[in-house]
Amino acid sequence: MIEPSWRKPVGIFLILLIIFIWSVIVATASPWIGQLHMLVQAVVYTIAGIVWILPLKPLLAWMETGRW
Repeated sequence: MIEPSWRKPVGIFLILLIIFIWSVIVATASPWIGQLHMLVQAVVYTIAGIVWILPLKPLLAWMETGRW
């Protein structure tokens, strides 16, 4: 039987950490974003909702293969 990898629990922890840090950053910026026009706010929050996904691809690859 294959020994379970320690990379998956560490990777899950890192994913949760990325989500937490990114949400704190966006929440901290919300007073300034709230002063923008509603359509600009929608664009900013849409981009902010997508940007946090970018570091996940290499992280998920590392979790599966052990290589970046």
